[in-house]
Amino acid sequence: MSSNKPTIKDIASAAGVSAQTVSRVLNHKPDVAPETRQHVQQLITDLDFSPSEAARSLVRQRSKRNSFIPGKVWNDEDGNPIQAHGGCILHENGIYYWFGENKDTPTKKNRLIGFNVDAVGVSCYTSTDLYNWKNLGLVLPAVKDNPAHELHINKIIERPKVIYNALTQKYVMFLHLDTEDYQFARVGLAVCDQPAGQYEFLGSFSPNQAESRDLTVFKEDDGKAYLLHSSEWNATLYVAELSADYRKTTGVFTRNFVKASREAPAVFKRQGKYYCLSSGCTGWDPNTAEYAVAENILGPWKVIGNPCLGPNSNQTFFSQSAFVFPVSGYNDAYIAMFDQWKKEDIGSSRYLWLPIRFEGEQMVIEWLDEWDLSVF
Repeated sequence: MSSNKPTIKDIASAAGVSAQTVSRVLNHKPDVAPETRQHVQQLITDLDFSPSEAARSLVRQRSKRNSFIPGKVWNDEDGNPIQAHGGCILHENGIYYWFGENKDTPTKKNRLIGFNVDAVGVSCYTSTDLYNWKNLGLVLPAVKDNPAHELHINKIIERPKVIYNALTQKYVMFLHLDTEDYQFARVGLAVCDQPAGQYEFLGSFSPNQAESRDLTVFKEDDGKAYLLHSSEWNATLYVAELSADYRKTTGVFTRNFVKASREAPAVFKRQGKYYCLSSGCTGWDPNTAEYAVAENILGPWKVIGNPCLGPNSNQTFFSQSAFVFPVSGYNDAYIAMFDQWKKEDIGSSRYLWLPIRFEGEQMVIEWLDEWDLSVF
């Protein structure tokens, strides 16, 4: 081993692979076996390897994008695959913040859902153009040394959603927190004075004494906010009014899509109507997306059907809904965020971002191999 900063050759020697293989791992090439990639990545971490600044600069130039390419590897400005699964977008003062689950750790077996990973925490990335993202690291890391903690690495930390509370002047993060057997089913809360700072974990709660698994939040223009969460073992989707400080529910809630088994809700408002995009419950495997429309966020909701159009549209392009957000500076422009899960190598799961268009009030999400904001 080199006495100074480790080199690619040092990593290759320790891993028992060629320097070319290490280089391919560093450059996120897909033709490296998952177990080899994970082993090399672990050694890179253990040996504290990092490329030179000149190499980093070259990577940033090569990684620069000016379009969305759904389903392809999406690297950050440092050339590393973005780790922000099940996430959301927050827009503040010309900056987009992308929060999501970091799943960059080896995939393991899970008796209930087949596969899972140890929790890493919630990542945050920033962008001004939505194409190129800077990694700010973990804003809410998992806890390694206390197995009883709700954020311990052996727990489930999923679907972070962040909104700003003007009353408390805090950014509030909502999480689906669970145990590996999904028996805990609670909402986690964390707060921060700034959108991308280190969030303070406040604990968890059961909204209106109900289970809560996949979730999202929706904030009205007047500041009132609502939690939408899968409950009753995902059979029913609850819509619950949040308190003025967003830290608990008020007791006002409705049960929607009863016994329809909808999860992964993504909600937005357009021209006075509320739209809820969701998926069925098939674990990591894809199914048919569905959307519903309501005049009131609390319902009743009218199911319209599958908004997807194009190849594999009946399987949501092999993905699952995560979030929908309006694009700043454009009229009637919304982007639907999906996760294309790779259940046997979850950290390598891809992102599908697609534009939403409307034919009257009918929502259409059509497959595009590549697109940019000029579609709006």
